[in-house]
Amino acid sequence: MEIRHKINGQKGSFQAVQDNIQAGEMTYVFAGDTRFIIDHTEVDEAFVGKGVSLKMVLDAVDFARENKFKVLPLCPFAKSVFDKRPELRDVLS
Repeated sequence: MEIRHKINGQKGSFQAVQDNIQAGEMTYVFAGDTRFIIDHTEVDEAFVGKGVSLKMVLDAVDFARENKFKVLPLCPFAKSVFDKRPELRDVLS
C-alpha cells in the first residue's frame, strides 16, 4: 500500500492507494506555521480492518517530525492512535 501526501495551500491529505484504488484518506489543515490539525479520516469499506488509517496517521507523524511540526488530532480515530501510542506524543500540540 502506498501513502500519497498532497498539500494544497493551507490544507493537505494523506491518501492510501492500493492497485490504483483509493483505500482511504486523512485530511488536515495548517494552523499557523508550525502546527496542523488532523480533521478527518475515512477508509473505503473494502479496506476496513486492514490498518489503512493507522498507516496514514503514522505517515502524518513522520511528516510532522521531519518538518518540526506539531499535530492536533481532532479526528476521533487519529486522537485514539495518539492516546494509545505514547511514542507518538512528541509531535502532539
